[in-house]
Amino acid sequence: MKLKLCNTLALCLLLLLSGCGKKETQMASRDGTYFDTAISIGVYSKESKKVLDGCFTICEDLEDTFSRTKKDSELYKVNHRQSSQVEISDDLAKVIKEGIRFYEITDGKFDITVEPLLELWDFKSEKKAIPRQDEIDRALREVDGSSIHLSGNTLSFDNKDTKIDLGALAKGYAADRLKEYLNTHDVKNAMINLGGNVLAVGTKPDGSLWNVGIQKPFAPSGEVADILKVKDHSVVSSGIYERYFKKNGKIYHHILDPDTGYPVDTDYSQVTIVSKSSLLGDALSTACMLMGAEKSGELTAQFPEVSLHPIAIE
Repeated sequence: MKLKLCNTLALCLLLLLSGCGKKETQMASRDGTYFDTAISIGVYSKESKKVLDGCFTICEDLEDTFSRTKKDSELYKVNHRQSSQVEISDDLAKVIKEGIRFYEITDGKFDITVEPLLELWDFKSEKKAIPRQDEIDRALREVDGSSIHLSGNTLSFDNKDTKIDLGALAKGYAADRLKEYLNTHDVKNAMINLGGNVLAVGTKPDGSLWNVGIQKPFAPSGEVADILKVKDHSVVSSGIYERYFKKNGKIYHHILDPDTGYPVDTDYSQVTIVSKSSLLGDALSTACMLMGAEKSGELTAQFPEVSLHPIAIE
């Protein structure tokens, strides 16, 4: 459910690379496709190839954990379980734990059990259609964040049909894991862009701040609404303008309301969160989109270390 910053990555990289100088301080970067999006990781390191190899191994491993569509992924197996209780990995447990926490602090608006609704709307399909009301009602009977329970690494389900989607959390968690890995390999300057979940490691080598462009909603790709300067922080955006379609002049977007089964009626076209933790930023940006202007301010006030950058619907 996550929307992207600088959709093509090119603008981000142009901004980030400005100011590079000597050969030993040049950024080594690599692109790929993980978490259902284009990603780019750039590092300043004397062992850049080894470091980047390690980063992309982490991405591959985490995709095999969090994908809801890959049949050999851990989450796919959890969703197609044969019993009401399953043992899960530390990575999956940490992300599901955050999902349960946000379900509770948003009074159920942030719900990781929306997978049946996402499957029904299928915004990735070429055929854009509004589901029938009876289909939505059927899917809603399977959506209930209070019906999953986590104790350590044991995940329990009250409903055999409940399925989980972690699209609003997985990239944030992955970015944090990548930063931890880079820190252990003495990489002090790097930029992680997981399809818009941007995490800056330190500063640029010359000590200047990183520049991160925020995509202007519904504008051509690369047209920015703002540029944020960050140091050792994550920048994550959610919005209604990337995966959507129009019917009879109305926009149907991919951020779904777990109460109604339809795209959420929100004041915002986009919300950007700046935070130390990319997982927290991931959760908050989607939660704010779901809760709207008045309640999102109350929510982010619980996290004084983050800053909220919303764009209202015009």
